[in-house]
Order: sequence, then structure tokens, then C-alpha cells
Amino acid sequence: MNLISVVAHHGYLITAGMVFASAAGVPMPVSVVLLLAGAAAHGGNLHLPLVLLVAWMAASMGDTLLFLGGRFTGWWLLSLMCRLSVNPEACIFGAAEYFYRRGPHTLLFAKFLPGLGTMAAPLAGSLHMRLRRFLRMDLTGAALYCSTWTLTGYLLSRWIDDVVRMVERAGHVMGVTIFVLLVGYGVMMAVRMYRDRHYAEVPRISAEELKQRMAEDDSNKVMVIADVRSHGYYDPGGQRIKNSIRVEPSRLMHELVALREFMAPECEVYVYCSCVRNATSVRIAHMLSKKNCRTQVIDGGLRAWIKAGGELEPVPAADVEHLPRFN
Repeated sequence: MNLISVVAHHGYLITAGMVFASAAGVPMPVSVVLLLAGAAAHGGNLHLPLVLLVAWMAASMGDTLLFLGGRFTGWWLLSLMCRLSVNPEACIFGAAEYFYRRGPHTLLFAKFLPGLGTMAAPLAGSLHMRLRRFLRMDLTGAALYCSTWTLTGYLLSRWIDDVVRMVERAGHVMGVTIFVLLVGYGVMMAVRMYRDRHYAEVPRISAEELKQRMAEDDSNKVMVIADVRSHGYYDPGGQRIKNSIRVEPSRLMHELVALREFMAPECEVYVYCSCVRNATSVRIAHMLSKKNCRTQVIDGGLRAWIKAGGELEPVPAADVEHLPRFN
């Protein structure tokens, strides 16, 4: 049984499931599935109008889910989706700038552009686009995307069937290729772990211990708490540790100039972020240690500080960088 036969027997379910998952942010080869569904429809195993309807509804439902997620969670969902990006800040603000510059009509063609197709719906929610306006644009864009690939598969079914059979005959070659890619990925992860081995030596301090130390300290020693959250963007009403200062990770070498006055031997610098495994804090602390600045990471970051009952303050207006909003 070849791939087209599989799609022919389970076409509607496979199409709906993969299109929805892709629209909801899960990496899926949707274009390939739609091509195969179109080819199966040409063979009479599926009804073309029903395939188009199922794909369109699944894409629209997934997009709407992410739109609502962006509307109600803002930065959290966007940062989660960009976590695999090398530069999460560029991932979000680059897509946001592209989206905002071209307006809501971006939704009409976003699915054809890698990266933007996944980010468009939650960005529309974060930018406070009206739901009715979003649905009007997104439904049209989803219909255009699904129709393009499905009708292409329908019209080129004979050629697609030949390609599928050729790929199946070369299945062992594909297996070897996948194995090589997996080995390459493993090597990359090993290299990354080796490169980051120095981070394990970065000193850490619990939020409870720091809170107690601050309460008991009666010396003249300077204590600097630095907010190094990597996004440079705060949701409305964002907070930070009381009396902390902002250090922008992407401009660390410039920020060091402002920190020089605190870098006396008796100075204590504590950094925090909101990343998984204190990723940004550890990296910044390691870089500061190379500049002879004794630094400790607040383990667990801002969440741990809040859980410990530490004092907070609103993020100063000068440090707030808002995403633009649609009227």
C-alpha cells in the first residue's frame, strides 16, 4: 500500500489532523498531505469539495486557537513558539514588524511563508486585532492555501503518483539519509553541551537565600540585581524585582560601561531571567565573570523570586518596549 493509498483510505482524518496540528504550531508537512489528498481525489477515492472543506475548517480552527492564545497570553505564547529559535527576540520582533508593516492582509499569504505562517495568528492576537477582522482575513487565507495545494495535487496526480512510487522504491536510501541526519543532530547537541560546559560552574543562589541575605545585610557592600530577560518586551503591567536594573543581553558589552561603577571588588551582582534552566542568566553571568565581575544567578529567576515572596515593582516606562497594536 503506497502513500496515496493510505491517504485515500484515511484521507479526511489525516488531512484534518495534520492541517489542524500545523495551524496550531506543530511542524507538519501539510503541503505534502494536501498534494496527496488532491491526487487521491483525482483517483475517485475522495471527494474534492469535501477534502477542501475539511482542510479549510481544520486550518481555520487551529489559527483561531493560536489567535486566542496570543490575545490572552501575549509574550508567553510567542516566546514558547520561538524557543527553538537562535534569537527569540528577533523571531518575535522580526515577524511582528513584518506583520504590522503589511497589516492584516498578511494573513492572506502568511501560510505560504515559512515561519510567518505559524506566527501570524498569535501575533494578530497579541497585536489586538479584532476577532471579526482576523476571521475575515484568516478564513480567506486558509482557503487560498488549502485550495492551492489540493488543486495542484488534483491536477498533477499522475506525476505525483510517479514521484511517490519512486520515493518508495528508494525507501532504503531515505532511511540512510534520516539516520545520517539523526547522527548529525546528535553531534550538534554534543558540541553544544561541550561548548556550554563552563556554564555548569556559574555560581547560583536561591531566591530565598538572596531574600534573607538582603534582609540581614547591614554593610556598605553594593548589591546589584540585574534583570537580563532576553526579550526586551514586557506585557502591560509587567513587574521586576524591586530595585533591579535593566541589562539588555543583546547589548551586553555596551551595558558593561554603565556597570563599571558597580564592579568594585566588594560588589555583588545577581542576575535573573525567565528562561528555562536560567539560560540567559547563566550565559550573562559567565560573560560578566570574564570581565572580573563576581556574579551569581538567581536560580529559577523571576518566578522563584515571586514564589519566595520577594518584593516587586512595576517595570519603568523607559524600559517598556510594547508591540504595536491594531486599532
